[in-house]
Amino acid sequence: MKLGEGVEAAIHCAAMLAGVDGAATLPGAAMAEAFGLSPSYLLKHLNALTASGILESVPGPSGGYRLARPAERITLLDIVLAVEGREPAFRCAEIRQRGPAKLNASVYAKPCGINVAMLKAERAYRAALADAWLSDIVAEYTADADSRSVAANCAFVERHRRPQKSSSTKQA
Repeated sequence: MKLGEGVEAAIHCAAMLAGVDGAATLPGAAMAEAFGLSPSYLLKHLNALTASGILESVPGPSGGYRLARPAERITLLDIVLAVEGREPAFRCAEIRQRGPAKLNASVYAKPCGINVAMLKAERAYRAALADAWLSDIVAEYTADADSRSVAANCAFVERHRRPQKSSSTKQA
């Protein structure tokens, strides 16, 4: 299974936003700069996270993005589903019923064994992502990463952080 680059970008942005205190925000352009991404490309994924209720978008010249709920309540599955959609990665097209050797539909009453196996793998994959909390990933990074990396990331967030008066403004 291959996830799009947008999933990686979305997870990194959510992790970065977990380090923003209170009602403050970070501009999307700053996050794009931090990860060497095109702002328009990243905006598409930030919008998906906002539409899914993972991020809040604060409008205006001093606006930006912040987590819509605590990192302790955001899983990697939440982020992956926001970016990639809820459809399973594998979609059985029942190709066993095509071609010159196809038989009457009654022959295929039992579910396709390949589809069953793939959906079982999908459930395991999603369960693992549902058990991975954004807060734990951020805490592990802070505890285990090279202190220079942590300091550089904290300094970047502090430089680009935009204080806000209230966290009551929500916009999808």
